Amino acid sequence: MQKSFNIWLLTSLVISIGVLIPIATVFFSFFEETSNYYEILKDTFLVEYIVNSFVLLISVLSLTFLIGTASAYFVSFYKFPFCDFFKWALILSFAVPPYIYAYSLTAFFENYGTLFSILTNLFGEANYNKNIPKFDGVIGSILSLSFSLYAYVYILARASFLYQSQNLIDLGRNLGFSKFKSFYFLILPAARPAIVAGLSLVAMETLAEFGAVDFFSINTLTTGIYNSWITFDDLAFSNRLSFFLLIFIFALFIIENFSRKNAKYHLNNRGGFKQKQKTQLSGKKAFFVFIFCFSILFLSFIFPLSQMFYWTIKFPENLYDLKILTLTLNTVYLVILSSLVLIVFSLVSNYGNRVSKNKMLNLLSTLSISGYAIPGVILAVAFITFIGWFDDNIVKAFGFSSIKKIFIGSVLGLVLVYFVRFYSLAFNGIKSGYEKINISVDESSYLLGYSKKKTFLNIHVPFLRNSLLFVGILVSLEIVRELPITLILRPFNFETFATTAYISASEDLLEAAAVPSLFLILIATIFIMLTSKYILRENEQ
Repeated sequence: MQKSFNIWLLTSLVISIGVLIPIATVFFSFFEETSNYYEILKDTFLVEYIVNSFVLLISVLSLTFLIGTASAYFVSFYKFPFCDFFKWALILSFAVPPYIYAYSLTAFFENYGTLFSILTNLFGEANYNKNIPKFDGVIGSILSLSFSLYAYVYILARASFLYQSQNLIDLGRNLGFSKFKSFYFLILPAARPAIVAGLSLVAMETLAEFGAVDFFSINTLTTGIYNSWITFDDLAFSNRLSFFLLIFIFALFIIENFSRKNAKYHLNNRGGFKQKQKTQLSGKKAFFVFIFCFSILFLSFIFPLSQMFYWTIKFPENLYDLKILTLTLNTVYLVILSSLVLIVFSLVSNYGNRVSKNKMLNLLSTLSISGYAIPGVILAVAFITFIGWFDDNIVKAFGFSSIKKIFIGSVLGLVLVYFVRFYSLAFNGIKSGYEKINISVDESSYLLGYSKKKTFLNIHVPFLRNSLLFVGILVSLEIVRELPITLILRPFNFETFATTAYISASEDLLEAAAVPSLFLILIATIFIMLTSKYILRENEQ
């Protein structure tokens, strides 16, 4: 029994340490010498990188808070036409990555773009371009990120609103509060932890975004990391910028934690939980709420989907020229391989934590799941840095041939960095399932003569099948959308729908980017539909 215990503990330790290596590399690489590019940049564009990242972050957080919280409030507290449809349709924005939204926004509003064509067909020839607004630069980045990411806030805020007691609403009514005052002073503060969690995810994704800000030529820390390595071949400076960005991310969470240190988010009452009743809206109020929810759905999902579909129909030669089968096989190959690796190792790590109850392992596991907070471009650069150091100082020191080609520019390297990036999703998803298995189940299994291995395979794995399925679909969705990791580490001539769309757009061929973007949206939509019953599960009476 002791031997089995040590095997599980050792395996879990190795997994956690392996995930932490690229993260630790960023910090240790800060002190490496950089080229003259650093001296030039710190006196010119470094402040611009930081300011743009900060402006983008604050703007996106503000807009996603308004959109996500308002839409979650409406579908949670009111009944109106198509309410049940909107409660799941509003999460479809996840299917549209920010960089694809950016392509759609530009294609629609650019000179002689889609809007120009619509106006010409409706009203005849005229110089409409001077009156068509241009959403590019910082404004375009803010809109692209906000409409792609607001669902993080929507999902978590809705979950919190759903389980708020009717007693809270009755309290506001007894105090003579209007609906707005009840929302602002009672309902919203009670949902703050969930909303903050959603905003935290938005913050991480905003700071990690590469495709949209690069397309709009906005200098941020993320684009600086990519350019300093790709353009100036300065890996050390890429890591130094990565360090600044990580400090930026961690500082946000520390400030937020201190801001709510003494806050309370529960309502003490002796009446217990009372299922709330949704208010039936009619007339102008119902129309207003319907229009609001439909507008969000249209702007976040229908608009980019329609734009990509329009370009595909208008320029069918791009559909014929695209190697759809190859791109699909490449994407599916990465999805299946990465999902299996993540599920298996996350499952083993969770079980190792469960049976060992080791404080050091718990600490390492907590640190290792921070990989999701780190932008993909940072992890890719950190991975290359570590492999380079390991190859020069360990492999060659023992007389072995270089291993760089095995890990850099290979599917293996891609899968390993995907593993670090999305380990948090897999680990936490399986952990939530494990929390439903009482420890007495394990003890009963041991009394019946089952070893830890048999308990794991014959009892835990079958019980966790729904959690494993959910994690697999969720991870698959993220991998399909992932751009910077795939762009940097993919093998030569190995493309996915995401990289193909990016390459076409970066060459100013938005029409050609439409077809891979459309397929990416459709694949992501399928994954979202499959996960919606888990994401939106509820227990309404």
